[in-house]
Amino acid sequence: MKIGIIGLGLMGGSLGLGLKHIKFVSKICGFDHNLSHCEEAIKLDLVDEIVTFNEIKKCDMIFLAIPVEAIISVLQNLTDIPKTTTIVDLGSTKEKIIKSVPKEIRENFIPAHPMAGTEKFGPSAAIENLYHDKVVVLCNMSERGDDHKNRAIQIFSHIGMKIVFMDAIAHDKHASFISHLPHALSYALANSVMGEEEPKSILLLAGGGFRDMSRIAKSSPIMWTDVFKQNRKNLLNSIELFEKELGKCKQIIKEENWEELGKWMGKATTLHKIL
Repeated sequence: MKIGIIGLGLMGGSLGLGLKHIKFVSKICGFDHNLSHCEEAIKLDLVDEIVTFNEIKKCDMIFLAIPVEAIISVLQNLTDIPKTTTIVDLGSTKEKIIKSVPKEIRENFIPAHPMAGTEKFGPSAAIENLYHDKVVVLCNMSERGDDHKNRAIQIFSHIGMKIVFMDAIAHDKHASFISHLPHALSYALANSVMGEEEPKSILLLAGGGFRDMSRIAKSSPIMWTDVFKQNRKNLLNSIELFEKELGKCKQIIKEENWEELGKWMGKATTLHKIL
């Protein structure tokens, strides 16, 4: 099987590395508008060759590892692919992308969200086992052709992913809490500290807690602006619920009700019984 990957950053590059050891994958072709990404991807052996956009359309399977707004744009230019070609998007939002798929390729299209990644981006951020033992959510699969569904399941299984099926609307709601809200909070924390503290103080005093919470604020602003834009309604709802909970904490501290504060914190620690 010939695989095409559009977008050679963290997600696309890591996918290329993960596919290298699959016997039925004969060639991995890459495409990226950023020429330096193309050069770096070849140098790092993330893909076998760089091809043009028209050439990538000839692949048996095409992965879209690009920002979610770009996914919508690229899909409009894939309407002339063969009926046997499978298209898989790796975007963090699903409902708006699915609605944008041209009718000519709806059966070919597999909406996927691999719950994997790091705060780094670009080809040099690629990790061979990024997808291994992680969850991938496949959405609205009843609307897809059987051959395309089976092919996607086969590929994700071979790179070691755990497959979960979900409705796109439910996915976007859940992702707003589990993935998108943490990024918003991390960016907010970083901006709050940068606005109040000297860089030297941050370096001297920042411990594990601050580093853990601010780490994902290093993530690509381009990618996450698109995600926030597409999942705006759900994200605003999750932010409002977070503000309500933070307001509760603020009020308890104001009132110096330390017993109540302990109960409030204790309730939060039960999350780790799930995780």
